[in-house]
Amino acid sequence: MDYKQVSKEILIHIGGKENISHVEHCSTRLRLSLKDNSKVDKKAIEAIPGVLGLVVASQCQVIIGNDVVEVYDEFMKEVGALSAEASDSKEKQSFGNILLDFIVSVFQPLVPAIAGAGILKSLVLLVSMFGWLSDKGDTFKVLSAIGDAPIYFLPILVAITTANKLKVNTLVATSAVSILLLPAMTASMAEGLTLFGMTIPNIAYASQVFPAILCVLFYAVMERFFKKYTPKATRIFVVPLLSLLVTIPVTLLILGPIGFYIGSALSAVIVGLYAKVGWIAVALLAAISPFMVATGMHKAMGPYAVSSMTELGKELLYLPASLAHNLAEAGACFAVFFKSKEADKKSTALSAGISAVFGITEPALYGITILNKKVLGSVVFGGLVGGAYVGLTAIAAYVPVGPGLASMTMFVSKEAPSNIINAFIAFAISFAVAFVSAFILYKDDNSNATDELNVEKTNQFKTTETVMVPAPVSGDTINLSQVPDQVFSAKIMGEGLAVIPSDDCLKAPVSGTIKMVFDTNHALGMELENGAELLFHIGLDTVQLKGKYFESLVKVDEHVEAGQDLIRFDRKKIEEAGYNMETMMIVTNSEEYDVKIIGTDNLMLEVSKKERV
Repeated sequence: MDYKQVSKEILIHIGGKENISHVEHCSTRLRLSLKDNSKVDKKAIEAIPGVLGLVVASQCQVIIGNDVVEVYDEFMKEVGALSAEASDSKEKQSFGNILLDFIVSVFQPLVPAIAGAGILKSLVLLVSMFGWLSDKGDTFKVLSAIGDAPIYFLPILVAITTANKLKVNTLVATSAVSILLLPAMTASMAEGLTLFGMTIPNIAYASQVFPAILCVLFYAVMERFFKKYTPKATRIFVVPLLSLLVTIPVTLLILGPIGFYIGSALSAVIVGLYAKVGWIAVALLAAISPFMVATGMHKAMGPYAVSSMTELGKELLYLPASLAHNLAEAGACFAVFFKSKEADKKSTALSAGISAVFGITEPALYGITILNKKVLGSVVFGGLVGGAYVGLTAIAAYVPVGPGLASMTMFVSKEAPSNIINAFIAFAISFAVAFVSAFILYKDDNSNATDELNVEKTNQFKTTETVMVPAPVSGDTINLSQVPDQVFSAKIMGEGLAVIPSDDCLKAPVSGTIKMVFDTNHALGMELENGAELLFHIGLDTVQLKGKYFESLVKVDEHVEAGQDLIRFDRKKIEEAGYNMETMMIVTNSEEYDVKIIGTDNLMLEVSKKERV
């Protein structure tokens, strides 16, 4: 994947840098807070090679997959520093969208630190339960302390993420929150402390999130107020001085206690509801999780999970339900893998199923589940049954991380040893129910029992203007499903074929017009005379060569004839540099064309334009 090119195209089609107020990423998505969502060109973004999908809600979420970190890094190079005024949105958004955007921006960056430390602590606890490490020894104490540190200092971490979101001085805002954890202050509050004749409530603020959020929100107002009326020559020390002088007393006397009681009340409500209808709520949440994840709505549950962890020491609803959903996705994908007769579908299902087993469900959702309503129904059913077991056995999560095989220690509890056992049983139930259901119901789209939805779509078109497209370079031709790269093998960008080249020149397979040449010359786009758009991509990850060993012989808008040289490349040196030479030819607008693979040894494409009947 050309991370730089992908980043440039995303930036163009979201309305440019001027339309961005905040950027972050999760495990599979580039998450953008935009000033005006109406500027997003959804169709153009979804057509970018390397982009798996797009969700536009409170945030613009560009689904990348496993390469999201690399795309994010390149995207930030393109964007550069965002101005302090970037968050001033010109689009009038609903309060709900604004609140959701704020909450996700504050809590999402916390997850790696909390999850990493939490998994470590659960592993240490598990080792201790097996008797391999004494819980009285120094090693246990140190390792446990590492796991406890992010939770204890959560107010500091929240202060940082909140200040970053509000674009105020991070260090000064964090200093304001630090007073809540200062040992001398907490000791004085325990003994009885007054300020301006008013008693400061004796509250333990360690691990709290809402007091820190309220403190930084108030600090942001103070900073902007004093910055407006302070001369520039003294602003560097006067603004922090006055902001802290006002913010800290207000936090100690009013905002801190309010935030503490908000957290306590939220936990009490959740525990109360769970006590009455807990297992039903978990089952339903697991069942609707595919729709929540597909739209990005599941991110709104993150703050609740973190808050529940800090207030109760565990979470009873969202994360346990996610365990059932994740394994239902995995089970359904493995059923498709065993049932399907299509090589490319089997490859996609296998890789997506493995990802889901480890807690990453986007590849399964976008590659398999939402493309077939019977598979989707199997996932919902598996989640419902598994979620019911989760709820009935009151499985609790102790670390806010996506449930999967590698993170099952998140369910370890010394006080409830059976919790981890029940979690593994729920793991098996969700997987098995979805697997059996999907294995019974699923059929390939080209079978006699084709899905009604696909029959309806097929009957809407007839094919015309057929063009036969041979391989663009000499060598052995293979199916895309055999390419060792999920983006190509899953046919996310479109149908096509691949060649293991025996020559050093990419040629035009038919006549057409050059529409795009990558800066690194390892790929180009071409439009055929019937309107089909071809992408030629030489090698895997060869974008990292930055143009070395590649020479483009054509320019954009140049008309080329069949057999004309397009790109020369040094195959031997590219292979010596450690790169695979599979060269892809893909019809990127496959939704408008009927694309068939013709032949057995020397494969070629039959590309026919679809027209509505």
